[in-house]
Amino acid sequence: MPIRVLQPEVAMKIAAGEVIERPASVVKELVENSLDAGSTQVTVEVRGGGTQLIRVTDDGGGIPADEVDLAFRRHATSKISGLADLQSVNTLGFRGEALPSIIAVAEISLLTRTRTELAGTYVAFKRGMMVEQGSRGCPEGTTVTVRHLFATVPARLKFLKASSTEVSHISQLVTQYALAYPQVRFSLLIDGRDVFRAPGSGKLLDVVAQLYGLETAKQMIEIDRRSREDKDGVRVWGCVSPPSITRNNRTYISLFVNRRWVQNRRIAVATEEAYRGMLQVGRHPVVVLNVELPPTDVDVNVHPAKGEVKFTREDEVFDAVYRPIRAVIVGSSSVPAMHLPAEVRRQDGASAPPAAFDAGGWTTSLTTDRRDDRAEARSPQTQEVVCGLPVLRVVGQLGETYVVAEGPDGMYLIDQHTAHERILFEKIRRQLEESRVQSQGLLEPLLVELTPSQGDRLESNLSTLASGGFEVEAFGSNACLLRAVPWLLQESNPKDAFVAILDELSAGSATLEWKEKLAMTLSCHGAVRAGQTLTLDEMRELIKQLEKTNLPRTCPHGRPTMVHLSSSLLEKEFGRR
Repeated sequence: MPIRVLQPEVAMKIAAGEVIERPASVVKELVENSLDAGSTQVTVEVRGGGTQLIRVTDDGGGIPADEVDLAFRRHATSKISGLADLQSVNTLGFRGEALPSIIAVAEISLLTRTRTELAGTYVAFKRGMMVEQGSRGCPEGTTVTVRHLFATVPARLKFLKASSTEVSHISQLVTQYALAYPQVRFSLLIDGRDVFRAPGSGKLLDVVAQLYGLETAKQMIEIDRRSREDKDGVRVWGCVSPPSITRNNRTYISLFVNRRWVQNRRIAVATEEAYRGMLQVGRHPVVVLNVELPPTDVDVNVHPAKGEVKFTREDEVFDAVYRPIRAVIVGSSSVPAMHLPAEVRRQDGASAPPAAFDAGGWTTSLTTDRRDDRAEARSPQTQEVVCGLPVLRVVGQLGETYVVAEGPDGMYLIDQHTAHERILFEKIRRQLEESRVQSQGLLEPLLVELTPSQGDRLESNLSTLASGGFEVEAFGSNACLLRAVPWLLQESNPKDAFVAILDELSAGSATLEWKEKLAMTLSCHGAVRAGQTLTLDEMRELIKQLEKTNLPRTCPHGRPTMVHLSSSLLEKEFGRR
């Protein structure tokens, strides 16, 4: 076929296809324009899944009458003036493609007035051509009405999902920007129904309560903007859920960069890494996080829909996101607090166990020097916040799986495997960080047969395995000899553990991630198993060592190490109250 120049209307529809993918794309462009105009109130009205009607009304600065016609021309924008401005984008919209793209695929009308004008300006477009223009009375701000979306592009209309699906995309978009701009009063009306209203109080938790419920909002942990800035100017603020509040998918993780709702794998990974070891597999936290950094350090022009960003300093951003989340959730993660009656407080002001708990067998003391030393050793630079356990007295073992202990406020059942796993994990991780994992030589080498992919991973990670206490020697193309293993595997099956570690490996894994995986796998294979009988002394030592860990409530995989049955619950079950 010969090369030819496309007709203007065809070129406009193709360009519109990059920006206007579905009704939610129209809402996004119009809402972002409203926010850029300094609006404090934005109302979104939708009918027919967005194909019949989309109307966005705001109380922003409006468009001057002599610039209204210009706003509908391609690449016309008030937000950048030259190439240099693309290196420092401070607005949500900047390309000048929103309104021209919409008029290429829908009918559109606009009514706007600035503060200094006595009357508003009205324009209407059909099939890409202006059909009406004049003056009308209206309040300050802008109202954009879009009708019959994709009516002139039936191929695009055919690929839209059900009306309910398109509405869900619009609803998600509006609620996300309500989280990013808690000071703006957002309203969403679907087919005449008022489905969402943001209070516009400026408080993020008020919006969270509106979206996720008051009980969830009460338990969310805030990350204060004023106290979260590093030396490179990256600031992180928002709120995150404690490990006790989780969801079965990632849709409750809302990430913003300079208040732009974005998709960025680096931030998403940093967010979930902060919860490592606290959540069970398949569970995800509730997170609302805004990352603020100089516009020169982020590229928002990498996707036509402006939904993805890239950073010039990805590692710094990763760390700036990971550290504050990890700090606040670890600090909030503790077993139920115990409340001692006033009559058992010592004269020196410290708390002592009640008389009923003075018998032998206690693993810890509320006023031991060790607890005080640990508290004094903490510093602002410490990444893990220590979460202690209450004073526990071992009673016995249940089903050769659970340690039964008595505490000041009821009974505790400790899973001996997950508890020991947490102890070993933190010990091995410290040894890996210090490159001093204890190794045990084998009397006879173990032959391990490998798959081709495992063989490749072994070859590229020999030095890493050596730092973990393994001495490995190649033995043919798809086999190896284990001559030494980490000390804690000497009484378990080191061959299975070694294969599991190779399966966990992935090419190019970060050193920190690899150390975490290695420590998790070794601790799991080295921990005492369910069905293993423990003596009283062994159980006491287990709890004593668990109390020394930073995160005693969960194993490295996020499973709980203990269950607490409070005294009040027991009294209620036995009819004593």
